[in-house]
Amino acid sequence: MKLRILFSLCFIASLPAVYAQDLPTNPDPGKCYVKCITKDEFKEVQETIQSYPAYSSLEIIPATYRTIEESVLIKEATKKYTYIPAVYETIDVVYVKKENRSELRVIPASFGTDSRNFEVHPKTTGWEYKVLEDCPSVNKEDCVAACFVEYPAQSRDVTFTTLLSDASTESTPVTEQTSSYKKRVIKTPARMDETTIPAEYTTIKRQVLDTPASTRNITSPARQETVTKTVLVKKGGITSWEEVECELLMPTAIPIYYELASARLTADSKQTIDNTLLPMLKEKPINIEIMSHTDSRGNDDYNMSLSQQRANSVVNYLVSKGISRNRLAAKGFGETRLANRCSNGVDCSDSEHKRNRRTEFRVLGN
Repeated sequence: MKLRILFSLCFIASLPAVYAQDLPTNPDPGKCYVKCITKDEFKEVQETIQSYPAYSSLEIIPATYRTIEESVLIKEATKKYTYIPAVYETIDVVYVKKENRSELRVIPASFGTDSRNFEVHPKTTGWEYKVLEDCPSVNKEDCVAACFVEYPAQSRDVTFTTLLSDASTESTPVTEQTSSYKKRVIKTPARMDETTIPAEYTTIKRQVLDTPASTRNITSPARQETVTKTVLVKKGGITSWEEVECELLMPTAIPIYYELASARLTADSKQTIDNTLLPMLKEKPINIEIMSHTDSRGNDDYNMSLSQQRANSVVNYLVSKGISRNRLAAKGFGETRLANRCSNGVDCSDSEHKRNRRTEFRVLGN
């Protein structure tokens, strides 16, 4: 379904306008120019569409079974083992109760006596001063004589003990002691006797698949529905070029309509984007502002959130088509910018409310 395209780009001129059908002549540097155009005129028409496609459903034909008998094992064959214990006999075992050994006797060390002469002081010589007796001088130093004197060495005998023989031992052998104990030894080893117990079987009945399950195809016809759409009656036209301040530049707006309480893009809405907005974005390096709206039904806060979701859904769709996300801006306005009279408390038809469930695209510039 074609959607209405609104063109409203006329503004109050701040400088004299230059009129031309192509580009303005003699433009001033740093100024912006836009074409003033008249609005398109529309009317609502009804069209019958297929609301539900023809389709096929499948009916399941259950499988059938047949009963068979077969013999099954209910107890496996096994073996029984009988234990035969060992037979023992008693014998005497001799063992060493106390091992042989040697008794030791200590022989003490013996000592003797000896002596030795030791020099306890060596022979010495030296000068000695002697004062002469009957010295006639008052100064006794005048009567001092120096004599060289020798003293003989001094010695004495020292007695000490000597070792004649060191301490030793003398060994005397002592014979070992034996005894015996009783021990039971195996005369006949233990063994296991083996007996075979046969398997047991029984007959059972079971159902096996005779005919597999299948399906039968049932065709349901398509359903038709009459819808109301808006079509172009008269195309608006360009009147002149107008010089405007750059900050007043307003770009093109394209409406997209939504289902009630839904942010999902319909097939028609995607087609509108593909046919109008997408080629322009791919051909020109422009940025886009996406403005989404709701109708007046429902809570105001909910509608504001829903409109933002609708703007985001358009951004995501354009990104999926290869458009860079940084070229797109999304803004939700809720029910603050209604396209008709259908505000809170006003009785309106579904088609009138539908006009407000829209998203508008504005070209921000390149």
